[in-house]
Amino acid sequence: MVLPIVRHPEPILRAKCRPVTQVTPEIRQLAADMLETMREANGIGLAAPQIAQDVQLAVIDCAHNPDSISYFKVNGQPAEMVKHMPVVFLNPQLQLGNAKETGEEGCLSFPGLRGDIRRSEAITVTFMNLKGETETWETDGLLARAFQHEIDHLNGVLFIDRMSAAAKVGLKRKLARLMAEWEEED
Repeated sequence: MVLPIVRHPEPILRAKCRPVTQVTPEIRQLAADMLETMREANGIGLAAPQIAQDVQLAVIDCAHNPDSISYFKVNGQPAEMVKHMPVVFLNPQLQLGNAKETGEEGCLSFPGLRGDIRRSEAITVTFMNLKGETETWETDGLLARAFQHEIDHLNGVLFIDRMSAAAKVGLKRKLARLMAEWEEED
């Protein structure tokens, strides 16, 4: 089922989400609905607060762009990213690499808004999957950026918070205009 996506400035987007203590049929259904919602919105990631749920659950699918990464390991072993997409991840723990890069991002909770965000080029993320198993992924590129973006959501951090001060000033008017448009649509 396609769920409504919460837009900025809804308070749930600033919530620090609760850990998932066990994988229940409700969690599995929420994950399936989130994947359907993400695809319907043409996104590559979606976090639970974006559909008004305060749990540490997010989904990502970068299979459409397999060349967007240069390496991918699952539990220390080289793997093919597309075979692991989409990914549903619970209670993620993120380790950031030292090297940084700037790239353009958007967010389904900010339709029509994009901006340059500086993030780690490479990451290691450990999470629980829908089988209740722990996995550790190492990657870079678009997948690393998507993990960082969605994990930020689970901690109440929005991509606009990561923009430079100059970019925030420049986007202030655009964001106000977009928010007025969103209200008209609702």
